[in-house]
Amino acid sequence: MCTQLNSAKRGIATEEMKQVAKDEEVDINFILRHIANGSIIIPKNITRKQHIKPTGIGKSLRTKVNVNIGTSTLYQNIGEEISKAKIAMRYGANTIMDLSDGGNLDLIREQLLEAASSLTFGSVPIYQAYAYGVEKYKNPLSITEDDFLNAFEKHAKDGVDYTTIHSGITLDLAKRIMNVKRHAGIVSKGGTITAAWMLKYNKENPYYEHFDYLCEIAKKYDVTFSLGDALRPGSILDSHDELQVAEMINVSRLAKTAYENDVQVMVEGPGHVPLNEVAANVRLAKSLIGNVPYYVLGPLVTDIASGYDHIASAIGAAISASEGVDLLCYLTPSEHLGLPNGTEVKEGLIAYRIAAHAGDLVKIREKAIKWDTEMTEARRTLNWEKQLSLSIDPENAREIHYRNTGQHEGNNVPCTMCGGACVYLMLPQQRKYKKELESLEE
Repeated sequence: MCTQLNSAKRGIATEEMKQVAKDEEVDINFILRHIANGSIIIPKNITRKQHIKPTGIGKSLRTKVNVNIGTSTLYQNIGEEISKAKIAMRYGANTIMDLSDGGNLDLIREQLLEAASSLTFGSVPIYQAYAYGVEKYKNPLSITEDDFLNAFEKHAKDGVDYTTIHSGITLDLAKRIMNVKRHAGIVSKGGTITAAWMLKYNKENPYYEHFDYLCEIAKKYDVTFSLGDALRPGSILDSHDELQVAEMINVSRLAKTAYENDVQVMVEGPGHVPLNEVAANVRLAKSLIGNVPYYVLGPLVTDIASGYDHIASAIGAAISASEGVDLLCYLTPSEHLGLPNGTEVKEGLIAYRIAAHAGDLVKIREKAIKWDTEMTEARRTLNWEKQLSLSIDPENAREIHYRNTGQHEGNNVPCTMCGGACVYLMLPQQRKYKKELESLEE
């Protein structure tokens, strides 16, 4: 089966490539060239039933935003997750990931694929393997190598466009975990499951040992690998320790293997990183993985923002995007506290769309600045309708603007912040008065 990457290597532009070129306002040859060298990906499973909008992720393209949803072992309400998927589509997410690890995962994935019908869809197969353990063996760590591999193949067959694969954490690294002092330990669920399994059986990670087999499956369905960071720091105190960096080196090698097998690939990043190390993290990652797209969670730049982690992480996300990160995984206000509700999904998504655009103003300024230029003109001329429509969340902006306006509605009127002292009224009036005065003097 011919993948997007294989087509590009042979100089053949697919319909998905043409659509991405149009959406990104770049020449098709630019897209073709950079997919061929692995620096742009278009995740799209050939068996996906829904007619999704192709999303380009990578070099010189707009920074994309991913939304995570899904059930947990303690709480399953598929109706709420479907609602969150619709919120993600409504408020401008580019991709969505199902992180469900509780309930009927096959049914949940099927319904979320349908609910997120226009979005690029990702998943985490190790959670399916974990569920196999609970269902088949009554012990999640009783899973076999085949369970690891079958979970991945099941997701590929079901139409998932990209999958997080924790293939960089090896048996050697799992053993080193026991000796390396970490303040926050391992915070990746998938990484923890994999590490605990390896230590229990003294066996190599199936996703590492059988990576060539995973490539065969991925190529068959054109599933994109998102190579996970099982050892990402869960505290800024653990940022860039030996475990994190060792896994990054492993992942960089696997990314090259995937590319050589015509499988599209991106690499995942941290985690929790102090502000002064955010740019360095992106540069280090890019130096290891080359131009392969880099996908980061946050990063959070402080550990004390519970209830506001979407803000703490959006700070790191904006810096990351400006340094060349290609896909941002959002966080919500409920991070570290519980499953997000629909409102929190929206708040996290909007915060990350702002971060993505702020990064693009550095990364692809000429293209991104057009939006800000239009907004500036709308504000200067007190064109409220245009200003509100250009806002990243027009509904919220409209509600705030009109809640206390009373009779002062429409265009060419001040807002309630400055009223008659509005700078866009006072100076023009002064200029008009000066011109009238000069006319009388003549």
